[in-house]
Amino acid sequence: MLMTLDVGNTNITVGVFDHDDLKATFRMTTKTPRTSDELGMVLWTMLSTRLIDSSLIHDVVISSVVPKIMHSLENAVIKYFHCTPLIIGPGVKTGISVNSENPKEVGADRIVNVAAAYHLYHQACLVIDFGTATTYDYISAKGVFEYTVISPGIEIAAQALWSMTAKLPEIEIIKPERVLSKNTVSGMQSGLVYGYIGQVEYLVRRIKEELNQPQLKVIATGGLGRILVNETDCIDEYDPDLAFKGMKIIYDKNQKGNRE
Repeated sequence: MLMTLDVGNTNITVGVFDHDDLKATFRMTTKTPRTSDELGMVLWTMLSTRLIDSSLIHDVVISSVVPKIMHSLENAVIKYFHCTPLIIGPGVKTGISVNSENPKEVGADRIVNVAAAYHLYHQACLVIDFGTATTYDYISAKGVFEYTVISPGIEIAAQALWSMTAKLPEIEIIKPERVLSKNTVSGMQSGLVYGYIGQVEYLVRRIKEELNQPQLKVIATGGLGRILVNETDCIDEYDPDLAFKGMKIIYDKNQKGNRE
């Protein structure tokens, strides 16, 4: 089995593949500092709750945007799973190329997303990842990662709203039935959710106009995308497992004998 670890600023999401079948997914908070033993035991415990024998994990792939956790996480994999993880970064074959002023600035999380989108759909795509930040990444029909837009995620916007205003409470991020509201909580929810939908629709429209690609395929991913994806027709597909699929694709491309 192959274990994929997507290390984000808020959560570490984990996917386990049995050949091409994604058998289980789970997530844990990205806490720093954590020891390698803490990380190893958490992974072992979570695998056991999914009835997965940790001894069957033969390889591990890591995509990370949190450098501080990597020393402990890499050692946890070596100590508890007895393999050296493939860490996605420079020198790793991805099946795409990056046309950027500074390719090293492009996070591994975005590389795995666009690599998956290009491999799965074989066409130009815009990938929207609703994470801690929301990223809009364009990959061309030739497999070139060319453009990006980055905005604060909806959770960051929510935290800013209640942490920087004295009388506004911390709220659950859910969509109210109507835009107009007669109370503070649903008014905040309306502004956050409907306002964010407006941002997404405007940016997608402008991106399509600037690229002159009105039929550009738009794929969304990220846990917070569930709140928004059914509220707009500018998103063609929602795939919460896109990063796992991208890591599996990159893992396959880096196996001995694979010269793609």
